[in-house]
Amino acid sequence: MTDAGTRRPWHGVLVATALPLRDDLSVDYDAYAAHCAWLIEEGCDAVVPNGSLGEYQTLTAEERARVVQVAVSAAGGARVIPGVAAYGSIEARRWAEQAAEAGAQAVMLLPPNAYRAEERAVRAHYAAVAEVGLPIIAYNNPHDTKVDLTPELLAALHADGSIRAVKEFSGDVRRAYQIAELAPELDLLIGADDVLLELAIAGAKGWVAGYPNALPHSTVELFRAAAGGDLTTALPLYRQLHPLLRWDSRTEFVQAIKLSMDLAGRHGGACRPPRVPLAPEQEAAVRAATEKALAAGLR
Repeated sequence: MTDAGTRRPWHGVLVATALPLRDDLSVDYDAYAAHCAWLIEEGCDAVVPNGSLGEYQTLTAEERARVVQVAVSAAGGARVIPGVAAYGSIEARRWAEQAAEAGAQAVMLLPPNAYRAEERAVRAHYAAVAEVGLPIIAYNNPHDTKVDLTPELLAALHADGSIRAVKEFSGDVRRAYQIAELAPELDLLIGADDVLLELAIAGAKGWVAGYPNALPHSTVELFRAAAGGDLTTALPLYRQLHPLLRWDSRTEFVQAIKLSMDLAGRHGGACRPPRVPLAPEQEAAVRAATEKALAAGLR
């Protein structure tokens, strides 16, 4: 683990927060504030509003801005790292400016996701948003964006001065070692819950996590043990949690995590369209895995 003197806002467990909605699918800001505060109380290091788990694509501009403001008010600016993804660099830069105005100290940014951008466009995109002055965590999700931030491209972005860390969601744990070789000062963050142990062992400084929304205490314990090299604690806990953690890499991850939240006594609830409820067999699988974890004392 990083000592306090060199700790950065993106070190530790960063929860990509689910967004509670009312029955009419409007945002329940009071419930969201309470959720952010609870996650910090449970030992999480920061919250990440307006990520995919927060259904940012379905929010109005007013809703999206208020979500960041509520998170900062509830958790403090140093503990909030908003997602600022957008189709265009101008819009992404505006969201980074809004995050800075709200008091956030870093942001998370996908590459351009309106088309399959090539390297020059990707580098220009990150450079434009970096001009705002907040440190940027690049988010590599080639499955959804169709733009792959390869280790070589990440090294170029870091050399440009555009990014300070990367949330790695490719699923290829071998990349951790390539990134460390090509850009030793670029912080690696675990991007998918179901490769947590592998990337923590490889030296990840943080985890942008989904399942702490439902089970913060046990997931924080898992990360701390894995990052600290305590495999005696980490490996059995990882095996217990993995039937849930692997849902974070599936298309229905938002619905799955929200269902687990409901079962754990938190406010999960419905999703906005176009997401639809889990199919019966999916719901049964998530329910069974969550109930088993809860019965084992995980929380």
